[in-house]
Amino acid sequence: MTDKHIAVADILLDLEAALRELHLWHSESPTPEALASVAPFAVDTLTFTQWLQFMFLPRMHTLVVERGTLPANSAIAPMAEEYFRPQSIDATAVIVQLQRIDTLLR
Repeated sequence: MTDKHIAVADILLDLEAALRELHLWHSESPTPEALASVAPFAVDTLTFTQWLQFMFLPRMHTLVVERGTLPANSAIAPMAEEYFRPQSIDATAVIVQLQRIDTLLR
């Protein structure tokens, strides 16, 4: 496993912890149809936090475990900022973790 894979794994753990701490971790999985979305961030079928939990985290975890090729670019934090802006929740901890991923994968 490369240093980058290890760093991504650490960030993924921190991201999950931030989602759980803010009570944004979902106890039930979306339907298979919702998970089959091909829209960016699955905006047509999932909330952003569902996308993080059920699509992004598992895909990145698989890449880390299999030592796969990590994305050459990432820009998830701006989407998180837009998603959380109108909400009455301080999601700074989640956004910071996504910024860490974005920076690492540049």
